[in-house]
Amino acid sequence: MVILDSRRRHYAARLSIFLITVALIAGMAGCTGAYIPPPPPSQNLEIRDWYDLDEVRNNVCGNHTLMNDLDSTTPGYEDLASPTANQGKGWEPIGTFIPMCAFGGLIGTFDGQGYEIRGLYINRPDEYLVGLFGCVYEEGVIKDIGVVNFTVTGDSYVGGIVGRNMGTVSNSSAIGSVSGNFKVGGLVAYNQGPVSNCYATGNVVAGGVVGNVSAVMGGFGVGGLVGVNEEATVSCCYFTGNVTSYVSCVDGWKFLVGVGGLVGVNYGTVNDSYSNANVTGEDGVGGLVGRNLDGTMSNSYSAGSVIGKTDVGGLVGWDGTPEKDAMTDSFWDIETSGQATSDGGTGKTTAEMQDIATFSGAGWDIVAVSGPGERNPAYIWNIVDDETYPFLSWEP
Repeated sequence: MVILDSRRRHYAARLSIFLITVALIAGMAGCTGAYIPPPPPSQNLEIRDWYDLDEVRNNVCGNHTLMNDLDSTTPGYEDLASPTANQGKGWEPIGTFIPMCAFGGLIGTFDGQGYEIRGLYINRPDEYLVGLFGCVYEEGVIKDIGVVNFTVTGDSYVGGIVGRNMGTVSNSSAIGSVSGNFKVGGLVAYNQGPVSNCYATGNVVAGGVVGNVSAVMGGFGVGGLVGVNEEATVSCCYFTGNVTSYVSCVDGWKFLVGVGGLVGVNYGTVNDSYSNANVTGEDGVGGLVGRNLDGTMSNSYSAGSVIGKTDVGGLVGWDGTPEKDAMTDSFWDIETSGQATSDGGTGKTTAEMQDIATFSGAGWDIVAVSGPGERNPAYIWNIVDDETYPFLSWEP
């Protein structure tokens, strides 16, 4: 057992205040729900099977280490993470107490050590905060983990690794299929903390009617990597795959909708990132960012196809910043995207997008390497000149 430090004491105090508030509200509403005690001091877990992983929910303040890959042959899979687990709902996300991460989210560290969690299955179409983790608090850290070959289905705040992130996610990947209604992302659905050196690939799908769901606010974003990025930074990240939205809008709500190859709705910062996604949606559709609401972007690009009906752009579907200068030194491929215009960024031909001069001339930290398998980690970006688009030097 570990002793609570000042940060955990702060957490316990904050939790106690919340629980008192909930009790008062419940009393005024005539409810007779049982008191929920604060969590006990957490253990630091070494995770070797699905049962160990499940214990993280009872040790959210601990510093946990994944010791090996987890897959369908690992003990506990059938009981906890398979299509037959929990009456067909599959894995129960860690940290799902409503309202919106009020209790139970990760406040410690989850270190994957480069190992993978494979075959995760979640089928909770009526639930919020859905993913391996439902919620990560400000102090929480997820790093060096790959979640692959997964299927995740939820209602809102649906992500491959995290439903709502207020902490730090780094050096992690999500490879699989994510589907939901609002705030849907391949890696993180609703992001309020730094995300760096991460990627997602696969299929991200969303559908619903905006205006009929009053409980979900702050943007209904759908993105390959992040659904909604609010006052946070996404850096050195990428997405490849398909982003598809069937979200339809009631009049007056469409400004909240965004479908993007990397980020659906951006209130924060995106830099040194890219998307090769094929993006299809109705409104606010962009190769990299669907709707930019007072956010910024730099040294980034998109190269996938973009199809939509209103507010459609090769790089950005719609930019709401007053000065219209939020996108700096960022590009999209006008040929592969099928879009000659964008609400921000500069359009280039495929040949120009594979020419190092396009990016070095814009001040990117980029160098040419001899082949796609070569890496020069002294630079953020690498490129095989006249052969590939830029790629991040840390990429596998």
